[in-house]
Amino acid sequence: MIRRVLLLAHRVPVAGGFSLNDLAGAGGRMDEVARAVSTAFTVSNGLRRDTELTILFVAEPPPRARRIRLRGDGLRYLNPDERSTAALLKNALVRSSTLPHDLEASPGLVVGPVDPAAAITEFARRESTVWLSEDAAPYVAPASAPPSIGAILSDPQDPTPEEASLLKALGVVLASLGPVRLRASQCIDVLHNRWDAIPGAGLPDRA
Repeated sequence: MIRRVLLLAHRVPVAGGFSLNDLAGAGGRMDEVARAVSTAFTVSNGLRRDTELTILFVAEPPPRARRIRLRGDGLRYLNPDERSTAALLKNALVRSSTLPHDLEASPGLVVGPVDPAAAITEFARRESTVWLSEDAAPYVAPASAPPSIGAILSDPQDPTPEEASLLKALGVVLASLGPVRLRASQCIDVLHNRWDAIPGAGLPDRA
């Protein structure tokens, strides 16, 4: 079972022009984005090789908007600490900032320009995808493992009205992980916990 997560990042400077010493401020909450990456892939003494994380950096419209796609089956150089993860993402954004095409900035990490609406549509149309919101019915995991399973969530800023309208138009199922408003990284932790319990889902690789 492939686990897929789409994270909408609304404030991170898309060209990587921020300091690693100010991730929460000038970095546009890159601290939370970095935590989400670490949570998506790292476990004790191992990595989740069956996980794919897509981050849409939409602080600026196309063609400036950027997408970073990380695949656990090829990922390297990912450490569990926030600063080094932010550095990995920053380096990718900087290297991609003037390119009109995708670039594999490091193993398992591809960055490039994107039309956010097209990327959201592509992701949302795959099976077993939910849109996480606290104002929704409780999330119910499948009784058996589908070929792939996915979730769409946002950084500390809610989806824009345009993003929300698109997701509604696509008919993406809304789901809540509980009554408390969680950070994106916490949502990913909860999702993995729910997905781990699905019969046939598979377990993370161990080092």
